[in-house]
Amino acid sequence: MLRYRHAVRCGGRSIATTVLLLIASTVGMSAQTSTAEDPFRELRFFLGRWDGTSRGQPGTGTVERTYELVLGSKFVRVTNRSTYPPQEKNPKGEIHEDVGMLSFDRTRSRIVFRQFHVEGFVNQYVLELPAPGSKRFVSTTEAIENIPAGWRARETQTIVGPDEFTEVFELAEPGGEFEVYSETRFVRQAAGRALPAASLPRR
Repeated sequence: MLRYRHAVRCGGRSIATTVLLLIASTVGMSAQTSTAEDPFRELRFFLGRWDGTSRGQPGTGTVERTYELVLGSKFVRVTNRSTYPPQEKNPKGEIHEDVGMLSFDRTRSRIVFRQFHVEGFVNQYVLELPAPGSKRFVSTTEAIENIPAGWRARETQTIVGPDEFTEVFELAEPGGEFEVYSETRFVRQAAGRALPAASLPRR
């Protein structure tokens, strides 16, 4: 109230400036509250079960992936299983599994993805949310455990439909550029169609 009275005494220009400041402050507080309440708002699309087909350095294979809110919706757990049957590129075939957790680092206001691989690697990614109008999510490692220093990994997910997205996984040797290791196209399992935003649990 005192701030408002002061603006009135100082003339119309001060009133306009004060109103703009109040609006900006309200919008800023609203955005911060939204992020604090639901830091995974931009990732809601991915919640559910997915089937994928993959091709790349390990050969061609199939992928099963699940994204689910856990521990009071404070984290997103990601479970992944990739199966590559015996083939020319991969004579013995292989089954790869990894489990990850997405968390919101309040200090940095960034989403961090920690991914634990059956081979013993642990990748820690920082997620870049898409720009307005974009549907491309990029995660780049800031640390990798149990591998020689200097290696980097990058995952890029691109939403291509209401129940479909693609993923490109890349690796870079120390001092080298990223090279595609595998490309996967995911389709949502019929029983887990995307839920309306209002139906999803919030923090």
